[in-house]
Amino acid sequence: MIQKGVIVTIEDDPDDKEIFEAIVRELGIDNEIKWFTETKSAFEFLRDTNDQIFLIFSDINLPGKDGISLKKDIDADPILRKKSIPFVFLSTTGSHMAVEKVYTEMTVQGFFVKGTDYEKMKNTLKTIFNYWLESKHPNSSN
Repeated sequence: MIQKGVIVTIEDDPDDKEIFEAIVRELGIDNEIKWFTETKSAFEFLRDTNDQIFLIFSDINLPGKDGISLKKDIDADPILRKKSIPFVFLSTTGSHMAVEKVYTEMTVQGFFVKGTDYEKMKNTLKTIFNYWLESKHPNSSN
């Protein structure tokens, strides 16, 4: 019983993309996944789409604008703020400085470090999805 909506993922590493998608499907989540390798096209999609978005996953280190800049742009856009889309960072970067920056400079619903192996990544994603399946927010389907 997954919440309805598209899962938006901004990730430029093809290996991480493949692992993410395999784990999501293994967890039984069949939502459509929209992939973006950079923030400009992700922002344009989020702003222009009429699709319901379930959750956004973003890496921090991306070509062009980074994931932090993307989140700031989303927070500054009245249309996207009104959409109230849950936003989670999923990155290899887990420095204290990066974590502090995202929690003090913007609204973010989570910061997770990519697992160092498949099982760790699977446990991390399972935790994230279980939380958002139960959490109430403006876009909840129940």
